[in-house]
Amino acid sequence: MHKIRKDDLVKVIAGKDKDKTGKVLSVKDGKVLVEGCNMITKHAKPNAANPNGGIINQEAAMDISNVMLVVDGKATKVGFEVKDGKKVRVAKATGKVID
Repeated sequence: MHKIRKDDLVKVIAGKDKDKTGKVLSVKDGKVLVEGCNMITKHAKPNAANPNGGIINQEAAMDISNVMLVVDGKATKVGFEVKDGKKVRVAKATGKVID
């Protein structure tokens, strides 16, 4: 179980996109893809999905330590508690159960 998951709303706390917020598109090996953050230009060869090729703007992965979960419009640390025999994520700032 991880502190940040797909479809969470996060705030970037470090790097060129500091203070931007976005939805997590994927989490893999300690890296996250955040919608609209850490954009790069990629030179793509023609393929079935993109017949002309060309230059594409897309999100690049950033380290999971550079993002912070947003709960009720406020960035917060994440903790874990056991409620009704289930391990749940809890917002440290408010004590609110996230999922």
